[in-house]
Amino acid sequence: MRRADAIMLPNGGIVPEDPLPSVACYPAGMEIRHSVCALDCPDACSLLVNVEDGRATRLRGDTAHPVTRGFLCGKVAQYLEREYSPQRLLYPQKRAGAKGEGRFARISWDEALGTIAQRLAAIAEKHGPESILPYSYAGTMGLLNGSGMDRRFFHRLGASRLDRTICSSTGGAALTASLGLRYGTEPEQFRHSKLIIAWGANIHGTNVHLWPFIVEARRNGAKLYVIDPVKTRTAALADRHLAINPGSDLALALGLTHVIIGEKLHDADYVARYTHGFDELAALARAYDPTRVAALTGIAAEDIVQLAREYANARPAVIRVNYGVQRSDHGGAAVRAIAALPALTGSWKEAGGGLQLTTSQAFQFNSKALEMPELQERSTLGREARLVNMSELGKALTELDAPPVKAMVVYNSNPAAIAPNQGRVLAGMRREDLFTVVLEQFQTDTADYADILLPSTTFLEHTDLYRSYGHYFLQLARPALDPPGEARSNVEVFRDLALRMGFDDQCFRDSEDIMIRSLLNSGHPFLKGITLERLDREHSIRLNISEPGAPFLPFREGGFGTPSGKCEFGAEALDYTPPVESRFGDESLKSRYPLELISSKNDDSMNSTFGYRPRVDADTSLLYLNHADATSRAIQTGDRVRVFNDRGSLLLRANVNGVVQPGVARAPSVRWNKRAEDASNVNVLTSERLTDMGGGPTFYSCLVEVERCGD
Repeated sequence: MRRADAIMLPNGGIVPEDPLPSVACYPAGMEIRHSVCALDCPDACSLLVNVEDGRATRLRGDTAHPVTRGFLCGKVAQYLEREYSPQRLLYPQKRAGAKGEGRFARISWDEALGTIAQRLAAIAEKHGPESILPYSYAGTMGLLNGSGMDRRFFHRLGASRLDRTICSSTGGAALTASLGLRYGTEPEQFRHSKLIIAWGANIHGTNVHLWPFIVEARRNGAKLYVIDPVKTRTAALADRHLAINPGSDLALALGLTHVIIGEKLHDADYVARYTHGFDELAALARAYDPTRVAALTGIAAEDIVQLAREYANARPAVIRVNYGVQRSDHGGAAVRAIAALPALTGSWKEAGGGLQLTTSQAFQFNSKALEMPELQERSTLGREARLVNMSELGKALTELDAPPVKAMVVYNSNPAAIAPNQGRVLAGMRREDLFTVVLEQFQTDTADYADILLPSTTFLEHTDLYRSYGHYFLQLARPALDPPGEARSNVEVFRDLALRMGFDDQCFRDSEDIMIRSLLNSGHPFLKGITLERLDREHSIRLNISEPGAPFLPFREGGFGTPSGKCEFGAEALDYTPPVESRFGDESLKSRYPLELISSKNDDSMNSTFGYRPRVDADTSLLYLNHADATSRAIQTGDRVRVFNDRGSLLLRANVNGVVQPGVARAPSVRWNKRAEDASNVNVLTSERLTDMGGGPTFYSCLVEVERCGD
């Protein structure tokens, strides 16, 4: 029977109230094996896998994990369908058709590795090793398969370095500038909050394991307010939804600051002790009165005043800000201005207060021992190799010179689908003189452009160590299942490639266990006493961030990681000007392309990971329009529409349902190009223009026009 106070989940389930059944309740021969979800999500769930006769029969969340709490999101609850999909890549292959055509012929691992080693060596000899570009991101969050043996290999080779900016670099740079440390409020503390602000954070869709703590807080009288241009699942369930104009978050944060300081609602003692630059911030904020901010943000002046007062007076109050905020021209400044708010009000002092963007830096590993950057200095005669921004991949493949990119090795990513300015990216990937190697589980859009295509293991099939950017539990996973066919882990592939290329350094013979021990050997107190042996026994261990049972309050008494030791307000970098591609930006652009396009995450996929699923394809083939914008263009729900700007165009189906305000369109990201009739997705419209700090992409500063097409 369902308990009356059970916490409802978005997939229709509930947080289990009872422990798992005893072993005696399981069928004879069944094993329960532990794993960790490796997908790019702050929740980093602890998993239990039912295995019978070597085959997984059920996947579920671990009830013993304080954040996973026994349930999974709708995406991962179906992961065994991916694990056993007939579309899995099982064998090495070489291209048998034109680039992008996707025709391949099976080859042996010996031929595949031999070909790759020979081609990379020849390219390095002729053009220099920096003509070789690795391209990867967070297809797995596992440290060994995401940034381990691969880093060693490319460092030893002397290849170009990849600046991995596609998702979080802008927000990370902003937090580092303001706080000095990328720490945040523990998810478990949200239950103590009295006001929770989800700022650009669709918690219900992309961070669902925070949701039960918010439900608990609301039962105890807390309010949930959402600031988002889109009426997301979270906004639909909130006490208030403040529909902000895209890219105007900086203006709103300064407007709140104006009210808080102007009405003397700030914590003067905390500000005096633990912050720097208050007078300059106050002077800047005086120019951002509610009337001006209302015109910039689309939020009524009285609502701005009310929000500021409620936030300053609610004790404790917490902000869950997410990475959508930083994906515009002034995204870094916006995150800095938002991060100033809990320092202004002193909410860092309280359990359930503060702010969370990421918790990642608390995992103070010995990353140099894992990645071994010194190998590169030896290969490049003591200097750092060239750094290529992954958000400018199209430019790198079509313009970069001295040397040009002549080889690209892609793993843990699908740049043909996820990189901005897609037309330029694909033009580069079609080059016949570009030797491309792709490590993948499925034949993605990027895989279609490979010269050599290698089958990769899933996270259920290899050993790895996992941190989180949404909680403070370190986790280990051993293989729960045998790999199908001839699939190999990234660690195995790059280890074998190194040996094929004659790299005789001992580090290329390291086992996974040696690599994990090197990571843990940092000497940082947060990792003290956490060993591989203990992780093997316990699977998941909370970092030593506070005494057991006590909340982690990283900035309760200052302790900021900035050079001053204080929260740096940085007012000199916070003045707001409208993004170039916005309704308040370039006049000639907005006259031709009057709609601001938001390509926010689709609730039921994970970037492009599940792009092969029909439901995901259907969801990411929609364009959400406001009734006013649709009516003026004679568009109705279900109509086929063309969305276009100077960079390209794509075909979608209109959905006129009121989730966006006038002047805004939303296209959930990101579908596989090959599943679209025009072989493109929303990134054919996005630009390679970079953010104000961190070199991130401006995905959400994008102007378009829409027109109805015939069926």
